[in-house]
Amino acid sequence: MEKTQPLDQQVCFALYSANNALMRLYRPLLQPFDLTYPQYVILLALWQEDGVTLGQLGGKTLFDSGTLTPLVKKLEQKAWLQREPDPSDERVKRVVLTAKGKKLESEVAGVMQALRCQVDVADETFIALREQAWELQKKIREAEQLNKA
Repeated sequence: MEKTQPLDQQVCFALYSANNALMRLYRPLLQPFDLTYPQYVILLALWQEDGVTLGQLGGKTLFDSGTLTPLVKKLEQKAWLQREPDPSDERVKRVVLTAKGKKLESEVAGVMQALRCQVDVADETFIALREQAWELQKKIREAEQLNKA
């Protein structure tokens, strides 16, 4: 009878554990701005490209609509963004940063560097990890598409 690999040899568990550890480091860095990590992700996407539709924002952040909508509503309550009807189609909502939301970018700009100062890993290692994670994500999406067919 075949046995499973031990937990410490499971890629999924290693990624899960590393992600949890990273989120624990982010929490105190984002707390002074009253931000959670998922809210920060949404703002990062909007600082890169403002005025996108909810669907586009979901595509950029990889949040499904059940996750995205409450996050956007919470950021809207904090007056960092607003949802506006698309001029060409009133049914479509665009997510637009407010002046307060745009200003927040410069205030949180040091968060990533503060995180990097806490983790003694070479920049090249972080870059390689990021590229490997995106490659794994791509392969998983391809496998999901094949499984749907």
